[in-house]
Amino acid sequence: MIRRLRLKFVCINLVIATAMMTAILLTVFRFTQEGFRQDSFRLMHTLTTQPIRPGGPAAGSHLPYLILQAGPDGRWSAVGSAGYDLTDQDLLRRLLSEVNRQNASAGELREDALRYWRATVPEGERIVFVNISGELRTMDSLLRTCLLIGGAGFFVFLLLSALLARWAVAPVARAWEQQRQFVSDASHELKTPLTVILTNAELLQAQGADRDPFVDNILTTAQQMRRLVESLLDLARVGGGISKDLFAPVDLSALVSRAVLPFEPLYFEKGLSIDAEIKPGLWVRGSETHLRQAADILLDNGQKYAPPGAAVSLRLFRAGQHCRLQVSNPGPPIPPGELPRLFDRFYRADKARGGDGGYGLGLAIAREIVQAHGGKIWAESACGENSFFIQLPLGEPPRLPLRG
Repeated sequence: MIRRLRLKFVCINLVIATAMMTAILLTVFRFTQEGFRQDSFRLMHTLTTQPIRPGGPAAGSHLPYLILQAGPDGRWSAVGSAGYDLTDQDLLRRLLSEVNRQNASAGELREDALRYWRATVPEGERIVFVNISGELRTMDSLLRTCLLIGGAGFFVFLLLSALLARWAVAPVARAWEQQRQFVSDASHELKTPLTVILTNAELLQAQGADRDPFVDNILTTAQQMRRLVESLLDLARVGGGISKDLFAPVDLSALVSRAVLPFEPLYFEKGLSIDAEIKPGLWVRGSETHLRQAADILLDNGQKYAPPGAAVSLRLFRAGQHCRLQVSNPGPPIPPGELPRLFDRFYRADKARGGDGGYGLGLAIAREIVQAHGGKIWAESACGENSFFIQLPLGEPPRLPLRG
């Protein structure tokens, strides 16, 4: 849980920092681009409105430009330029053709690095072209700089977020560890007096010829308390993390098949049936003991909430690069808002988890186990059937040693 909390903290910080940095860089890029554009349009407006000065550049011009003007006969000719050869008729015809094709009062010719403005003046129609190659080079350079700054800033924010997350979550981690240690210590301390109570109650029950209801009540309550203590101990163990040293290739297909066998008599006693469909050869990497515990929890959950005479189905199948265990039983529908909360500690929905004598810890233990194995667990309720799923990444079977 602490690791997920740190990851969430880092992700939130990165999203906020990345959004702010992106907005700043985009603003700089946009304002710079708009500044160049307005500068070129001011020059084109000047070249359009002022008289043509033959033999030299127009006043205030600082960019290469070219001016085409239509005569009374409708023929176009170059009447002014700075940095362009007016005798290049092929260039003039191509520019004029492209402007006519776009059929707009202003636009850009990216292939020629030109921006144009078409206007009507007393002498006739005039088209002013301004060279924007310097602007394009500057904007390309600015874009590369923004991307470089953005990338460097992202990694800096990532490092700072990780350090801040470790610092910010440290009190939560200490409190969580203290809580886990308290649950573990309290459960261990409770086991001894509960064992004494159970032993004495069993002796009293064995000595009496007639069953004493008070002794039966003591025994039943003590057994319930022992189940609660054992569940708390399991939760404390898996909540503290499962050692990766326990991980090894596990034949999940064989494991689930073995898990079903002890439950068949229990299902039979309750008038239930179990329909198992297990795909062979599905391997995962993990702790066999804990994975068996997670499978037992789902099977036990199925027999608790299935109505008498119902059939509980179990399926183990491959789903892409994962394997998926599904245990489904008929039952009252579970509201969508309660489905994620079924895996919270001590949570008990009135319809879905009530009246079974449990304490709302089984699914919480299963969630801790599955998450420690890099998988996910969830519940679905549809068409009068409640289903619980465990999904784990597929692993490789153990390699047999080569014979020499």
